[in-house]
Amino acid sequence: MNRNDAWTLLTEFTKSDSLLKHALAVEAAMRAYAHKLGEDEELWAVVGLIHDFDYERFPTIPEHTAEGAKILRQRGWPEEIVRGVLSHADYSGVSREIPMEKALYAVDELTGLITAAALVRPTKDIRDITEIKSIKSKFKDKAFAAAVNRDDIVRGAEALGVDLWTEHVPLVLEAMKAAAAVLGLDGSLLSR
Repeated sequence: MNRNDAWTLLTEFTKSDSLLKHALAVEAAMRAYAHKLGEDEELWAVVGLIHDFDYERFPTIPEHTAEGAKILRQRGWPEEIVRGVLSHADYSGVSREIPMEKALYAVDELTGLITAAALVRPTKDIRDITEIKSIKSKFKDKAFAAAVNRDDIVRGAEALGVDLWTEHVPLVLEAMKAAAAVLGLDGSLLSR
């Protein structure tokens, strides 16, 4: 399965612009981690892109991921991808064993925090976030992007064996900056 297949699946099940952009952000971060670790960038990007494809139709626990896994299996998706998707949710019962699964868990919530941090900037441009300390201050403010699970972010970085502030956040931020236009985080929201 390739990115085209993943995009087709994602857009079949997901209509929300914010969910589509979240998927694209996770895809960018996963591709960056695969590159850093010398892994299969296409595979990791596909898993990142479809990790929440079922969320709009099945937003409750445990249907989210469980229903998605059924759909993926019915459609013949490789078990490695199915398992990766399942592993990003603690409640799925699928442990994170391989680096791809650990990376997905690590970047999922963080992309949401970084997106929120970009959207509160006057320019609405992620490329204007030049210091990690601005994200760190948002991270510490529990009222900011309150739905973002900070514990998942910390546990994810630990499981990957990377320092949260000197390695993890900078890598994900740079990956998202490179995808600023497709994420709608390039200042274009100001012209709407």
